Amino acid sequence: MAVPATLENAIREFYCSANVTARVHDELIVLSVLNTFLSITAFLGNTLILVALHKESSLHPPSKLLLRSLAITDLLVGIIAEPLNVAYLMSVKSKRWDICYNVYVALFIASYILCSVSLLVLTAISVDRLLALWLGLRYRHVVTLRRVYITVIVMWVLSIVGTTSYIWNPQLLTLFLYIHLSFCLSIIISSYMKIFFMLRHYQIQAEINVAQEQRRQAIPLNIARYRKAVYSALWVQVTLFICYLPFGITQALTDLKSVEVSSSFYLAKTFSFTFVFVNSSLNPFLYCWKIKEVRQAVKDVIRQIYCCLT
Repeated sequence: MAVPATLENAIREFYCSANVTARVHDELIVLSVLNTFLSITAFLGNTLILVALHKESSLHPPSKLLLRSLAITDLLVGIIAEPLNVAYLMSVKSKRWDICYNVYVALFIASYILCSVSLLVLTAISVDRLLALWLGLRYRHVVTLRRVYITVIVMWVLSIVGTTSYIWNPQLLTLFLYIHLSFCLSIIISSYMKIFFMLRHYQIQAEINVAQEQRRQAIPLNIARYRKAVYSALWVQVTLFICYLPFGITQALTDLKSVEVSSSFYLAKTFSFTFVFVNSSLNPFLYCWKIKEVRQAVKDVIRQIYCCLT
């Protein structure tokens, strides 16, 4: 299928343009080196996390599947999206405009699919944490491994269909992205607000019932453990929001046509796009920092690798 002429013109006039990119060649080299480094760290870090999750058995399987899905998405960023970004930047620097256009289209599709899946998985994690608190003992019967597998497959299908909709109509992609972003953010925010209200309610209830020894000993311990799990998931989501925010701002300015096409804006948008990829390298560190079970499993894997090498 051919790309719509209007979209092709937009790409060639901004992302693959000699006029726009004429004064940013040194910056393109810096970005290429940075993306190469991020590609390596995302690959190594997320591979280590996936191996650790495979060996870790104490995490609830559906929750572990969501965490594994996010790590796989970050791994694909490291082995597909970031190398494509390096190829795109090098094609701009060498002024190979036909190669630039083709590589940018591939980068565009891969990046938007992976970013869309990441956001949907994080939304599912927030809902999973809410259901764990809301359903109590029924949680393990309602949130099953099969249902989570189906959910993850649906996420990938929606992301692929939504991203490739630009082939028929670029406006469809813009509409999909804004609906997708609004939906995910509203679910995430409402889920965590509900979680914190429920945690506060349980804490007050536990303090009122201090006379009941069994309740006084059991509830605070479970709530404290659950609160730690919630904050771990929240850290990952806040990090993604911070990494995505600069690109979201530049993209909104592009869609609203609020800025002139210039080398400075091109550089700002290219840097912000690279900053999105930083998230895939940071997530493995967040897992190790905030999730005790993952941290211990990673230590065991590293220890085994060290023993094999020595």
